[in-house]
Amino acid sequence: MNLAFVCLQAQAGADYSFLIMMVAIFAIMYFFMIRPQNKRQKEIQNFRKNLVVGQEVITAGGIYGKVKEIEDSVVVLEIASGVKIRIDKNSIFANAAATQQQAK
Repeated sequence: MNLAFVCLQAQAGADYSFLIMMVAIFAIMYFFMIRPQNKRQKEIQNFRKNLVVGQEVITAGGIYGKVKEIEDSVVVLEIASGVKIRIDKNSIFANAAATQQQAK
């Protein structure tokens, strides 16, 4: 009976250490993976809300262009002189001027 009591206590201790380890792994994943991704998505969302005519942007497909018109969910980009395309506002990814400055 004494041996069974010792074995049960050992198993209970292992359960708590496993639980602590799982919580630690989740916390590490949250702070190093989930949180930065959510922060980046909020930055992109704010950038899309604050678009202005004349701003140079990059689309998710890698097209550089200048914003000519902004409608509810559609943006008209001028990608070359006299060449305009209509794209969904959600496909605008980044500010071209800021991206070029970071590359230097």
